[in-house]
Amino acid sequence: MVSSTNLVVPASRSPAAKPALDGVPAGLSSEEANTRLAKDGPNAMPDTSAHPLRNALAKFWAPVPWLLEASVVLEIVLHKYYEAAVIAALLLFNAALAYFQETRAQATLAALKSRLALNASVQRDGEWKTVPAAELVCGDLVKLSLGGVVAADVHLTSGSVELDQSMLTGESLPIDAGVGTNTFAGALVRRGEATALVTATGTRTKFGRTAELIRTAHVVSTQQKAVLKIIRNLAVFNCLIIVAMGVYAWHHAMPSSEMIPLLLTSVLAIIPVALPATFTLAAAIGARALAKQGVLPTRLSAVDEAASIDVLCSDKTGTLTQNELTVTSVRPLPGFDEAHVLGMAALASSDGGQDPVDAAIRLAASQKTAADLPKLTAFVPFDPFKKTSEATATDAKSGSERIIKGAFTAVVGLTAPSPAAATIANELEKKGFRVLAVAAGPAASSRIIGLIALSDPPRADSISLISELNGLGVRTVMVTGDAPATAAIVAREVGLQGSICPAGKLPDGIKPEDFSVFAGVLPEGKFDLVKAFQKSGHTVGMCGDGANDAPALRQAQIGIAVSTATDVAKSAAGVVLTKAGLGGIVAAVKEGRVTFQRILTYTLNSVQKKVFQALLLAVGLVMTGHAVLTPMLMVIVMITGDFLAMSLTTDRVRPSKMPNSWQIGRITSAGVMLGLCFLAFSTAILAVGKFQLHLGIESLQTLTVVSIVFGSQATTYVIRGRQHLWGLRPSIWLLLSSVADVLIISTLATFGIAMAPLPLAVIAAEFDAALAFGAILDLVKIPVLVRLRIS
Repeated sequence: MVSSTNLVVPASRSPAAKPALDGVPAGLSSEEANTRLAKDGPNAMPDTSAHPLRNALAKFWAPVPWLLEASVVLEIVLHKYYEAAVIAALLLFNAALAYFQETRAQATLAALKSRLALNASVQRDGEWKTVPAAELVCGDLVKLSLGGVVAADVHLTSGSVELDQSMLTGESLPIDAGVGTNTFAGALVRRGEATALVTATGTRTKFGRTAELIRTAHVVSTQQKAVLKIIRNLAVFNCLIIVAMGVYAWHHAMPSSEMIPLLLTSVLAIIPVALPATFTLAAAIGARALAKQGVLPTRLSAVDEAASIDVLCSDKTGTLTQNELTVTSVRPLPGFDEAHVLGMAALASSDGGQDPVDAAIRLAASQKTAADLPKLTAFVPFDPFKKTSEATATDAKSGSERIIKGAFTAVVGLTAPSPAAATIANELEKKGFRVLAVAAGPAASSRIIGLIALSDPPRADSISLISELNGLGVRTVMVTGDAPATAAIVAREVGLQGSICPAGKLPDGIKPEDFSVFAGVLPEGKFDLVKAFQKSGHTVGMCGDGANDAPALRQAQIGIAVSTATDVAKSAAGVVLTKAGLGGIVAAVKEGRVTFQRILTYTLNSVQKKVFQALLLAVGLVMTGHAVLTPMLMVIVMITGDFLAMSLTTDRVRPSKMPNSWQIGRITSAGVMLGLCFLAFSTAILAVGKFQLHLGIESLQTLTVVSIVFGSQATTYVIRGRQHLWGLRPSIWLLLSSVADVLIISTLATFGIAMAPLPLAVIAAEFDAALAFGAILDLVKIPVLVRLRIS
């Protein structure tokens, strides 16, 4: 459908369009069409793409950027321009990383528009004209022809066609549509010709409502929620410390020249500056690993979400099944065999066409050759109105034989009654198969020779996928637009055990464990089901292949489009499988859990350091009467600590066996407990420096910053695993960042760069103390993590 940048589309069809539903044989006049077009708006969807500049500016509007921006302003007020520039550089780094790693926000709507018809044949002023599809209005009389795409929602007034509506309904088979049938924008005309009355255009079509669902579908990722909650907890905890320090400093008459830098340092201490960037980088590394396995994440948050999903909603057609009709069963009547029935059916099937039924029958017939088949002399293609195709053939005795293939009800009306055939047809239809009858014989006395059942078979790897996901703690449910009987057959074949949800409105408070199959579900229903599961506290994955799946793919925490999916589904999904099969879903879950463990390690490390640093400033103020860190020293800690620790995103980890979740309260509690241990270590170092070495305040500040950096390295290696630190070997990047961190701070402290110098012996002693601290902390860590159930 043609798009427009400035569309005004009403929320519902205008009253002026209603009379058109009565139909006018000659269609509308150009004047009336223009009037309705002006009132209802174009038959198109509005262009809602966001401006790139707006997307870029949005990266500076979040809790972490706010804190950094406030720090920059304070530094400028204090005429600390160098420090302000460093903090501003950190702010820009975070924003740039987030901006360039994000996916294109409007790809889904663009793909939807590309699938719709660009032109339509319409009767205006008593003549048939070809006009842009965007100019159609309610009441127009349009022609539906072979190979065309229906340009709006319509009501058939004459003729008959076979329609492929799979992109909207998910039905694997085309439907026969005659007078009185309603069909929708985006449907493909497979056979026949008909005229129809336009009943809805633009966003008011079923396709338009699907597009609107995609545009409005939104779920805040668990990753975003985690960042916000972490920042909130740190802010509440550390603000109390900052207020207490301010009161203490004011009570002890600390000069404002010292108090303001102290409070600024405290503000910098609470900012998990590299946390958002670390989440992004870890997801990017996970995405790169998945790409090598044939899994392409289109949104980075999908990598982290894959670790958390505990229910997978899967479409049936084209996802769990091959979306390719095959002959499932051939039931010959007495006197005939399977090969003969298939051979005769193949004679009444088009050769080389795009009809999926005929292609399936000809393929099956080629695998079971019959020797005594007559020779084809004439062929009549499938007629959607008659629901049959026919062939005329000559047998070995030069006798003429009429062969009929089609829907059982249509064929039985042209032949002699057959109770046996009726029984077989009823049996096969109850199993959800599409049943065709084949009749042959002289033109005046043809009889049914057999029945053919067709179905869309499951993918070879569907059973293993569901079994493996179950072992990973992920429940799979089928959500399909197909009939319950057909869905039930496929469900049994792929190993989905459980009941089928009754048709109609979803029960209140529905949960994934209530049903295994949801059949007869339209796009809005899939979208609503995903939202219902999310409302009950589940992290939902949705796997599909068609435009009818797109709203649910967009709404789910992680939407997964298979390799054969439409462009609409691929652009709506967070993950696209680039290789055939479903193994990529399991790969996404496993890699997601690896990514989650890396982010969890960094988060634990960040929380305990931020808690510890605020407390250390308070303890240092009481112990020395001064700030034991300056804003510049805190910036150094942020660069050497927070950003070099991002190497944890490359670390080796053990993926969790069950779905992960961000238990922020537990993570914060663990961070506080471990932070108190860190506080004890640095406080002891500070006490030795003041009371035993009798260092001045500037040397004590250097001593403190060195203890923070060395202690941070110890905690990094302790926290990187949920077991003892001698478990998994660290990555080369983590080792290199540790060496760089130690060398940088040791060099600065030894030569007195940006801080007072310290003797090398003192720095070495601090390093030895940090090693001992790490060994002790490793013993404390295990019971803390076990008690808080962090794994």
